[in-house]
Amino acid sequence: MGIKDQFQDKANQMRDKAQDSMGKAKEEGSERASQARDRASKASKASKDTNDTDRASQEAQDKFNQDYDA
Repeated sequence: MGIKDQFQDKANQMRDKAQDSMGKAKEEGSERASQARDRASKASKASKDTNDTDRASQEAQDKFNQDYDA
């Protein structure tokens, strides 16, 4: 194996390693984005549930007030 072949092999190894690293970084970024979407979705759902609960409480209070005023 000549020196040119050795350099070519080393260049190929470095290229492959760089591509693997880029692939891992993309996967990690995708996973983090997915987790962030999940957290945002859960927070949104919790907020909606709280709003529904608040609305139900307010409606019950309004009904009580109407009954009490009558």
